[in-house]
Amino acid sequence: MWWLGVFAAGIGVLVPGLTGRRIGVLAGAALFLVTAAVVAVTGRRRYRRLAHGAARAGRHDVLQDRAVSIRVWRRGHRWWLLPAFLAALGGSFAVPAAGGLLLAGAGAGLRLKAAWLGRLERTSDALLWVRVDWLGKHGGRPAGPAVKGYRSTGVAAGDAAPGGARRRTTASV
Repeated sequence: MWWLGVFAAGIGVLVPGLTGRRIGVLAGAALFLVTAAVVAVTGRRRYRRLAHGAARAGRHDVLQDRAVSIRVWRRGHRWWLLPAFLAALGGSFAVPAAGGLLLAGAGAGLRLKAAWLGRLERTSDALLWVRVDWLGKHGGRPAGPAVKGYRSTGVAAGDAAPGGARRRTTASV
């Protein structure tokens, strides 16, 4: 979403628009900041409640990382990214770059939310997982109403780092 927004804003700057480039870019910058803040903060209470109520993962739990859940959800909902990109480009004829910066702000807000979740995992010293059977049809949302809670595992296993990233191994010399 970030790159589509940056690309749309870049193309939108080339069009003078009805309001002019300066007003369009300034309005887009304001939209970027507000959208990034709203997206980053929205849903934190639910994530925090799910994280603090996380039960230890059992031996027979089938777990799926949030990053995988989000990737599956993104693939299932990819259809709206193209119309959002085209709307951002079309809006450039009225307010240059504003639609693209709005889309980029949503992408930046999602990245900020992911970083916040990684810090939450680091402070609790536990990795958070979603049970696959709670995700529902078509990938579900990793904090949607079907998710009743998270499962947690320790970080000592060495297969993942907080935030769901691969653990980087240091080579001993």
